[in-house]
Amino acid sequence: MELGRDSDTGGQVKYVVEFAKALSSSPGVYRVDLLTRQILAPNFDRSYGEPAEMLVSTTFKNSKHEKGENSGGYIIRIPFGPKDKYLAKEHLWPFIQEFVDGALSHIVRMSKTIGEEIGCGHPVWPAVIHGHYASAGIAAALLSGALNLPMAFTGHFLGKDKLEGLLKQGRQSREQINMTYKIMRRIEAEELSLDASEIVIASTRQEIEEQWNLYDGFEVILARKLRARVKRGANCYGRFMPRMVIIPPGVEFGHIIHDFDMDGEEENHGPASEDPPIWSQIMRFFTNPRKPMILAVARPYPEKNITTLVKAFGECRPLRELANLTLIMGNREAISKMHNTSASVLTSVLTLIDEYDLYGQVAYPKHHKHSEVPDIYRLATRTKGAFVNVAYFEQFGVTLIEAAMNGLPIIATKNGAPVEIHQVLNNGLLVDPHDQNAIADALYKLLSEKQLWSRCRENGLKNIHQFSWPEHCKNHLSRILTLGPRSPAIGSKEERSKAPISGRKHIIVISVDSVNKEDLVRIIRNAIEAAHTESVPASTGFVLSTSLTISEICSLLVSAGMHPAGFDAFICNSGSSIYYPSYSGDTPSNSKVTHTIDQNHQSHIEYRWGGEGLRKYLVKWATSVVERKGRIERQMIFEDSEHSSTYCLAFKVVNPNHLPPLKELRKLMRIQSLRCNALYNHSATRLSVTPIHASRSQAIRYLFIRWGIELPNVVVLVGESGDSDYEELLGGLHRTIILKGDFNIPANRIHTVRRYPLQDVVALDSSNIIEVEGCTTNDIKSALRQIGVPTQ
Repeated sequence: MELGRDSDTGGQVKYVVEFAKALSSSPGVYRVDLLTRQILAPNFDRSYGEPAEMLVSTTFKNSKHEKGENSGGYIIRIPFGPKDKYLAKEHLWPFIQEFVDGALSHIVRMSKTIGEEIGCGHPVWPAVIHGHYASAGIAAALLSGALNLPMAFTGHFLGKDKLEGLLKQGRQSREQINMTYKIMRRIEAEELSLDASEIVIASTRQEIEEQWNLYDGFEVILARKLRARVKRGANCYGRFMPRMVIIPPGVEFGHIIHDFDMDGEEENHGPASEDPPIWSQIMRFFTNPRKPMILAVARPYPEKNITTLVKAFGECRPLRELANLTLIMGNREAISKMHNTSASVLTSVLTLIDEYDLYGQVAYPKHHKHSEVPDIYRLATRTKGAFVNVAYFEQFGVTLIEAAMNGLPIIATKNGAPVEIHQVLNNGLLVDPHDQNAIADALYKLLSEKQLWSRCRENGLKNIHQFSWPEHCKNHLSRILTLGPRSPAIGSKEERSKAPISGRKHIIVISVDSVNKEDLVRIIRNAIEAAHTESVPASTGFVLSTSLTISEICSLLVSAGMHPAGFDAFICNSGSSIYYPSYSGDTPSNSKVTHTIDQNHQSHIEYRWGGEGLRKYLVKWATSVVERKGRIERQMIFEDSEHSSTYCLAFKVVNPNHLPPLKELRKLMRIQSLRCNALYNHSATRLSVTPIHASRSQAIRYLFIRWGIELPNVVVLVGESGDSDYEELLGGLHRTIILKGDFNIPANRIHTVRRYPLQDVVALDSSNIIEVEGCTTNDIKSALRQIGVPTQ
């Protein structure tokens, strides 16, 4: 691990890797896969390009022969996004669906492999999909929905809290912050993670009550009320809230070297051993290296508040005379080559060192290895120093636990995890990170009062076992065991042999929403004609994906003289229903065609469906959407029972120009704890509300799970715009053909009220997306040839 390389390689990376190691060696756990991105960039170590890497735990003994060949912990690197380019987390959003598809293939393949080892030939599915951080949260939500598996989520550093902190600093406007951090996309991903998660893991109560409470999808008091109703067996009227659980972070105890007694004096174990090389790299900065060392380990980011620490040290003469300051600010080659934000912080730190003339009193080494961090803590302990973390808000506080583990007392911010860590360890003092005088006074007090220092050190070492990885994993697994078992529905060999879709080499999914019905029929005809081949007539199958009901689809096709049985499947009601056509008799006849709904798909999407409670709330809400002309009010939205189904509530829109933005409706649903998808379709003349895991893009993934179709061999036809789920159809491993031309109905306002730009979530320049002018047979045939689909 290259911790501190950039803003994406901080403490949360170390936590997740060590967590995966420890969890994989816990009793009852067969395998843990840590899914991340494969990086083949030339300036990165080759190990980041390895598809799989085994994690070896030093905490537990994990004998592979006791379990099986594929047991243990692994880093699995999924290729997605530009192959030869490293991307910061803010730029990964357009490629998340591509990651999901790759992860899905891995999980299906590995579940079958493990099933051969321990499942008597039946697939063994993951017990939980656990997302860490916002981008992985939305990926976990999509995987959870596609596989019908429970989801857990850990946010680490939440977007809304970061947004508020950046706004308070006053350096950037909301628009600038969003441009830099893609913060609105991040917040929406965290909201979606709340919608989909069964449990959300926080490190402190403050994280729950002060950070998660900022989100539309969570409210502390309502969560307690719903939990109480569930315990009593009372009706929650379709409302659901994820369960928040507090599990303090764990640390790796394998690095502890007990070479100091409880007073901090070095024990004599015989012949003197050489000091670790990193010690000399730090000590060379100091005029008097015997003074107590104040140690800070943090990336050079504004929220870490390093400049305030330097000011506190520089402006307090007694503290400067008493101690030295060591700043471990990641690794760097040249400040001029660093990210602007990091470069700015480092430049400010160096400027302050010069301004206060702190040469000989402050160390700021350019490089250190991850394995040398324990030695750095030990050096500070040897000098009877202190560890300091004065971040504006500390989400996790792993460095505080590591310091305590090495016998080092702490000075920490009073905002976030340190409060509850201090309650357990009682090994230092808490301060207001905005008050540099308070920081200086606390440091001076801790370092000058030897009895206080010794007591803090002793308390930390005595209580540190509560943050061990075994304890953390035990707590985690006890929560996972409370989740109800769920699993995907994979078609048996016999079922697949009878399903035409299973035998197709290519699948063309027609999802064109931006045209009238006459043009849609024309596009369907042309697509079928373009993909028809005499040599292999059954190699390509067709799926119609739409917001229409199955009766509307049949009426449309029959009126155009087309056979519904010519399709392998119909994805209806915006992805909330899948039907398979069949016919009796010797020849396909419209009068004999029947349509069978996929009941397994229904069980996949019913998770957290509000049902009648949701319907009643929406009917009530619809009466509030009115058009006002003077004193006259006219209702704009009405329940549409004719086009509703079990898992799709439809509403008729009288005047699309008076529709509330979709983001407002989604916000309202989340505030009410009603977990669902809301989307406008039919050129915004219809509102559809479906389960949280129901969508047309997820329906394609379901067909992959159920029937084994290959996602890279799926081609999705779309128009220039479409229903409000349009963006979801563009990303992923499948190929997308965008049909352009004046036959498209102009995009309406449902696509102009996004919380974030389309380019923040879709890579429009992806090689998987092809644009073609026109929708004739030759136009479509030309596009299909470009992506390798055989045509006549």
